[in-house]
Amino acid sequence: MAAAGSTRSGSPALGLGHLLTLAILALACDACKEVILRVPSELPAEKFVGRVNLMDCLKSANIIHLSDPDFQVLEDGSVYTTNSVVLSSGQRSFTIWLFNTDSQEERELSVHLEGPVEVLNKRQHTEKVLSRAKRRWAPIPCSMMENSLGPFPLFLQQIQSDTAQNYTIYYSIRGPGVDKEPLNLFYVERDTGNLYCTGRVDREQYESFELTAFATTPDGYTPEYPLPLHIIVEDENDNYPIFTQTVYSFTVLENSPIGSSVGEVCATDKDEPDTMHTLLRYSILKQLPSPPTLFTMHPRTGVITTTSAQLDRELIDKYQLIIKVQDMDGQYFGLQTTATCVITIGDVNDNLPTFTRTTYVTSVEENTVNVEILRLTVQDKDLVNSPNWRANYTILKGNENGNFKIETDPQTNEGILCVIKPLDYEERQQVSLQIGVVNEAPYTREASSKSPMSTATVTVTVKNQDEGPECIPPTQTVRIQENVPVGTINNGYKAYDPETRNSNGIRYRKLSDPKGWVTVNEDSGSITIFRTLDREAETVRNGIYNITVLALDADGRSCTGTLGIILEDVNDNGPFIPKQTVVICKATMSSAEIVAVDPDDPVNGPPFDFSLESSDSEVRRMWRLTRINDTAARLSYQTDPSFGSYVVPIRVTDRLGLSSVSSLNVIVCDCITESDCTHRSGERTGSAEVRLGPWAILAILLGIALLFCILFTLVCSASQASKQQKILPDDLAQQNLIVSNTEAPGDDKVYSTNGFTTQTVGTGVKGGGQETIEMVTGGQQTLDSRRGAGYHHHTVDSYRGGHVEVDNCRYTYSEWHNFTQPRLGEKVQFCHDDDNQKLAQDYVLTYNYEGRGSAAGSVGCCSDLQEEDGLEFLDHLEPKFRTLAEVCAKR
Repeated sequence: MAAAGSTRSGSPALGLGHLLTLAILALACDACKEVILRVPSELPAEKFVGRVNLMDCLKSANIIHLSDPDFQVLEDGSVYTTNSVVLSSGQRSFTIWLFNTDSQEERELSVHLEGPVEVLNKRQHTEKVLSRAKRRWAPIPCSMMENSLGPFPLFLQQIQSDTAQNYTIYYSIRGPGVDKEPLNLFYVERDTGNLYCTGRVDREQYESFELTAFATTPDGYTPEYPLPLHIIVEDENDNYPIFTQTVYSFTVLENSPIGSSVGEVCATDKDEPDTMHTLLRYSILKQLPSPPTLFTMHPRTGVITTTSAQLDRELIDKYQLIIKVQDMDGQYFGLQTTATCVITIGDVNDNLPTFTRTTYVTSVEENTVNVEILRLTVQDKDLVNSPNWRANYTILKGNENGNFKIETDPQTNEGILCVIKPLDYEERQQVSLQIGVVNEAPYTREASSKSPMSTATVTVTVKNQDEGPECIPPTQTVRIQENVPVGTINNGYKAYDPETRNSNGIRYRKLSDPKGWVTVNEDSGSITIFRTLDREAETVRNGIYNITVLALDADGRSCTGTLGIILEDVNDNGPFIPKQTVVICKATMSSAEIVAVDPDDPVNGPPFDFSLESSDSEVRRMWRLTRINDTAARLSYQTDPSFGSYVVPIRVTDRLGLSSVSSLNVIVCDCITESDCTHRSGERTGSAEVRLGPWAILAILLGIALLFCILFTLVCSASQASKQQKILPDDLAQQNLIVSNTEAPGDDKVYSTNGFTTQTVGTGVKGGGQETIEMVTGGQQTLDSRRGAGYHHHTVDSYRGGHVEVDNCRYTYSEWHNFTQPRLGEKVQFCHDDDNQKLAQDYVLTYNYEGRGSAAGSVGCCSDLQEEDGLEFLDHLEPKFRTLAEVCAKR
């Protein structure tokens, strides 16, 4: 069976990934009812197999896929073969997957094919006969006119299937105009196949319709492929051509040659392209102003061009055209539309500026500058304030000395003639100038006998003026050696009378003299040295000292000049070191670089010679100078100096032997950079601001309170001890001041960490002598101090259970405690061990209570004291012990 132009819906092959996705989704869906189709054992390609009802599974499926590529299914459920199929086992199955992409619904339908059986029912017989028959569709080319007036329904054509000769065939159509927008525009009679249109159609909205026709048997089988029906809507000339703009604006330059393009207009037509309905023709209906005709329009392209080269903006600067466009190639029955085109004539420089007068006469006084002496006017027909109108004036002759200039007034276009350099009546009494004028834009017309430049002659008369003296040149110089004797006379400033060319009758006056070094002679202008000249003064620049002189004639007219006194240098300044303080960071450097300068001229300056200027051998031993270049040397220390400030005198001598001594303050600092040392030194000297935080202040207050508590405890202990009986033997001094040079520990030494309740013996050296401090616990307290030759010995006995108040002579209690405690602990620890690291019984003895008192009594050194007031030795103590002695002596 051959059906021309048949389409197979749902046959495009899907990708493997999509197929797997559909298969997985199908497993999760409820399967549709299975369908069994009985077919011959051999099926050729493109053979109708049967029809399945897809609507029962999924009503709106837009993707249909088969698991077997040898078959295909159409939208109406008709199943066809794509390749030749042989049922070798008599059976074959495949699955149809239905998918709706909008609602994401999926369904599957299983189709089973079974081979032939002996008894064929009526349905199978019909299928067999139809498969053997040669079927043919006979569609007739179909078209309809747009905007048809009917009558409706309007018959279009009849579709037929040749299978209708033997069987009953029902016809149906689908597509736009039937079941899609526009709905119900076409329909077909089921039995006859007659196709009708139910209303008028606008081609500009629907150019054609693509319908699909179906032929089925009453039992639902489709013996034919679906037939595509193409219905063409024939165009009618129902749309006017329309210009893209209602008003067009173009510009063309004046004097443009014939055929110059002005612009292009364009129109559109909605009717069918490439037909007479859209074949447009353009034309010009009217030109304003009309005569003569200057423009033409191309009938096909709409391009407007010039037909004359006589466009003159100075006569008419704007034209208006009424243009027309008409379809049907301009036939009288074609539809037409009009528009307006405004053409502006652009200006070109086709008119030269011309002077209103050819000769001008003016005058000016001599020695006058920056004054306007004349205005020249021109005429120009070109566009005002455009480059074609603006004038450029030029002085062609007579201004060789540059006395004049001419400028254009931007408002009036006049030429303004000014004097910029004074004229001299004695040289010229009259000047003749030739001035030309052109436009900013170049002239466009061809060269002719007429010159492209207009010229005028200006005669300037110079008026005489009584002139004052002239200071020429304005700056004059004289050379004088510095340090010349006061009263030296030298040449000064000279001014001239322009009339007589001499200096007779001119008086001079000094206007400025920063240092007051000179006086100016009123008659001759010569100068006299009033004070010693110094080339190194701050008012001297580059060796030149400037004074200002005023020159006056008899009538009081004046001029001003400058006299530059060139001071020749004398070697009157020794070199010196400007940087007086040098910092050496000992951690990073061992030397510092010093640089010397000499205010004198370089011929009297470097190279310099550096040397240490000191008779102190310690300075020469510690410091060394090494020359770096002509103006610098390196100062380094040879020994290892301590941190601090040193004064190092250095003599610097120039090449001519003149020298000076600079005393450098050399700071040897523990720093990394010089700024670190400067910062820290500022803190030490009080220049830096020091602030204590709240915790530091609290710590200081607590420390002060603790010291007061300790002092209060010591005072109370001393007061209590003074109230008890004190018995001192006659040999009190010998019992308390023991002269001893041994540093070995004594007998019966017991160590405890309590500084006020321990028995300790320790030694300390201070000031080159030996100081021995003994603290022994006993029943009484004695305090004595006696000086020996080069050493001191102190003994302190405390009451049992009491406290000791101690004065440390030259050191505070905290210093004495910090110094003695670790050393006393060390000594006591050594007392416990002998050389073999065993307990030394001869050093440390244990005393036990035996149940009764000792017959010998106390073995303390002060146990035999009998007198109550035996404290006379306290009168011989040092001043620092007197306060403590007074406390101890109180009863």
